Amino acid sequence: MKRARALPLAAALLVLPLAACGTGSGQSSDEAAKSRGPIKIWYANNPEEIAWAEQMVKAWNADHPDQKVTAQEIPAGKSSEEVIGAAITAGNAPCLVFNTAPAAVPKFHKQGGLVPLNDFPGAAEHIEKRSGALAGQYTSEDGKYYQLPWKSNPVMISYNKKVFEKAGLDPSGPRLATYDDFHAASKKLVEDGGVKAAIWPAPSSEFFQPWFDFYPLFAAESGGSQLIEDGEATFDGPEGRRVADFWHTMYAEGYSQKEKYNGDAFADGEAAMTIAGPWALKVYDGKVDFGTVPVPTSKGVPAERTRTFSDAKSVGMYTSCQNRATAWDVLKFATGEQQDGKLLELTGQMPVREDLTTAYADFFEKRPQYTPYAEAASRTVEVPSVPNSITVWQTFRDAYSRSVIFGKEDPSDALRKAADEAEKLAARQ
Repeated sequence: MKRARALPLAAALLVLPLAACGTGSGQSSDEAAKSRGPIKIWYANNPEEIAWAEQMVKAWNADHPDQKVTAQEIPAGKSSEEVIGAAITAGNAPCLVFNTAPAAVPKFHKQGGLVPLNDFPGAAEHIEKRSGALAGQYTSEDGKYYQLPWKSNPVMISYNKKVFEKAGLDPSGPRLATYDDFHAASKKLVEDGGVKAAIWPAPSSEFFQPWFDFYPLFAAESGGSQLIEDGEATFDGPEGRRVADFWHTMYAEGYSQKEKYNGDAFADGEAAMTIAGPWALKVYDGKVDFGTVPVPTSKGVPAERTRTFSDAKSVGMYTSCQNRATAWDVLKFATGEQQDGKLLELTGQMPVREDLTTAYADFFEKRPQYTPYAEAASRTVEVPSVPNSITVWQTFRDAYSRSVIFGKEDPSDALRKAADEAEKLAARQ
């Protein structure tokens, strides 16, 4: 339930980034939007996405010798967000980054680093036709797209069938849909399954950690609410408190560990379950015989209606790009049906497409283990695109860690104070 609060006038004002008026090379945005020629792009550094990017670039360059794409992995740094932010400041960001975190988009926009894709004829239509109802979650406060939602990894519960069997639980259809069932199973797993934890989310304090414990369950429990909606924090309502209480019990009873595990607790057999996206099918193949179920809810929402976190990555076009017409054409090409199919085949990640299971019916027929993730992909919840997004998440995480994980404060009190601070942050430009 949302609490009524009056928002400061500043929350409704649109502040246009100064750098958006040109490319930093004396070229206007209007000129850049019509200009074609060579461009540079960055992509993620995991082997599967490297393979996808290399074949995509090769296919584009073969047909466009006068508009060649030069591609490389994102340079090393503390995080991709830090590297991209520094490149924006230096004015040397590439035209496209195929690893733009939705949570970082408000910051990059404020820096003047992102091109509104609505500048290109048919861009909004392309995004909305491809992504359907999910597209709206990726608009910014001014209603424009500063990112193209590219791929998602809807997170679900993966469970080790052998550990479940050892604990006397049904490995084919375990009862995990409700909080009570999940807690009861967790007790059996720790006592009889030979594991240290039923599930072992990272208890560390990074801003993104809620995406792999609190937020998926909150999305499911609330029926699809984002952390902040219309300037108001939603996580301190009854749904958020129920999720916080669920995890508080997991830690208080010892079903989840408060220490960080150096490695992969699920792969190493130290945890019976994990929260993971479809990438798990490649990572754990041959290591763990596992099944997949939706995240739990207090009452047990049916699988076909359970929402979850997207764990998505977008593509951003950056204002240092001088040949933006080519960049947009490359972006359309890279997110067309053929290249989306290549992405699915090479990475196992879900293109943010409305027609996913029908467009690639052969893929899912041959690999039915991916089908639950594909079905969940249409019910994903994204991070809210609000000012100071990363700081909002850090504020939430600090309160959650202090109260839910380590028990140093009452969770309801902690969430209420965090909600007040998050709303103030989201109202600042």
